[in-house]
Amino acid sequence: MARPALEVADILNAHGDAYEKAHAGHLSRGQLKVMSAIRSCRTAVLGGHVARCAGCTHLEIAYNSCRNRHCPKCQEATARDWLAARQAELLPVPYYHLVFTLPAAIGAIAYQNKAAVYDLLFRASAQTLTTIAADPRHLGARIGITAVLHTWGSALTHHPHIHAVVPGGGLSADGVRWISGRARFFLPVRVLSRLFRRLFLDGLRALHAAGRLAFFGDLTPLAETPAFEVLLAPLRRAEWVVYAKRPFAGPAAVLAYLSRYTHRVAISNSRLLALDDRGVTFRWKDYRARAKAAGNGWIKAMTLPADEFIRRFLLHVLPDGFHRIRHYGLFASAVRAANIERIRALLGPQEESTHPTPSAEQEKADERPRCRCCGGLMTIIETFARGSLPRTWSAEPIRIDSSWAPRPFPGIRLSSQAMPSPASGPCALCHPRGHFHHHRGTRKMLPPRRPVHDWTGWVPPSAWISAPRSVFPPSTPASNPHSTAKTSTVAHVGPRFPPLGAFRRRPARPASPS
Repeated sequence: MARPALEVADILNAHGDAYEKAHAGHLSRGQLKVMSAIRSCRTAVLGGHVARCAGCTHLEIAYNSCRNRHCPKCQEATARDWLAARQAELLPVPYYHLVFTLPAAIGAIAYQNKAAVYDLLFRASAQTLTTIAADPRHLGARIGITAVLHTWGSALTHHPHIHAVVPGGGLSADGVRWISGRARFFLPVRVLSRLFRRLFLDGLRALHAAGRLAFFGDLTPLAETPAFEVLLAPLRRAEWVVYAKRPFAGPAAVLAYLSRYTHRVAISNSRLLALDDRGVTFRWKDYRARAKAAGNGWIKAMTLPADEFIRRFLLHVLPDGFHRIRHYGLFASAVRAANIERIRALLGPQEESTHPTPSAEQEKADERPRCRCCGGLMTIIETFARGSLPRTWSAEPIRIDSSWAPRPFPGIRLSSQAMPSPASGPCALCHPRGHFHHHRGTRKMLPPRRPVHDWTGWVPPSAWISAPRSVFPPSTPASNPHSTAKTSTVAHVGPRFPPLGAFRRRPARPASPS
């Protein structure tokens, strides 16, 4: 996949230091940790490895990922592994998607008490579903729930809500039969909304009575019980949003949905459009205008100052150790495997898939990266630690041209004294991926950016760079008539370039005496 033109890391690199300085003392340790992880993700700060193609000896340097769950670049592998585990647990029944949303009046309390309120949101939504489903007037069965917490809206505002995926049926109370729900209908939304409202508000009051809620800033008066009860009074009469979507088309559609929702972060890099003097521009979806907009007119662009963008992004940093994907009912971890096996036995034999299942060796081989040049398998030949640079930076002889202009390349430091000036001669180093221009008489080379003159000299020892021992044999350097450098500031490690004789035609062998 091609790298996006703009990433969250680019925004943090450009404005993160100023934001931390302006909000010193008001950022949590978790927020600072997330900012640092995203900025260092897939850079030399975290170290990495060097991989070489077995076919064309092409080299690639891959830096390590931060693996932070809030990083937009580190969720693909985690989501793939999680979905592979869930694929074996899918049941051949319809699945339903339900959303439980908190009112805006509770959003501020939830932000200042993330661990307690988000945990209550999970418990209240799960208890609502299991209670209504167990009622004989509705389904009369024990169900399984997979719940995912999202805390953001499309515009990065604080909008806590739970996405729940539930199979359309459940086990009877005695566990001896499977009870299927009605076609295209799971549970009444209005009943779910009423029970969810009561369970959550009762739980929130219990947290306040136990002293587990903290209030800061404008919410400080809510620490008093009378003020807190005044806040809750109108919420007991308001309509709480519980949304039930139509059932999925099948297990494949369930996996497609889960892949989009389970390991999503507040904003993906693909939604970022620009970073300029005005701020950060990104795409967002205006769901309120969706019904009236023509085509994709409800998908709009929003520009925020960089400081406000970072503030909104950090709103959604979860507490350390908080699980944002949870399973309840039949899918609870302790009994999940046994319950799924029992349900499949009750549903009877299902049609086997016609697609062959790859072996573990094949799956492991398919995961190995491929060479972007020839498609061959890449093999790791070196790993390097945090803050270090790879020692093996090229698998081919270094190309040399005679243009005098220095051409710097990443990871190599050359002494400015070692590079000859235009008046002293046309000797310099070019990009390392290539061959010597006149090595062994060949002239097949990449076209240089400046005219190439005939090679008659030698690169000064102070401009030499380290190369793998497999590239050149040890040799003794010769003098360079074009260089005026007398001292070197570059450390010499490893083998050198071939001697001057490697670039000239070998002298004729003397005739043997008759």
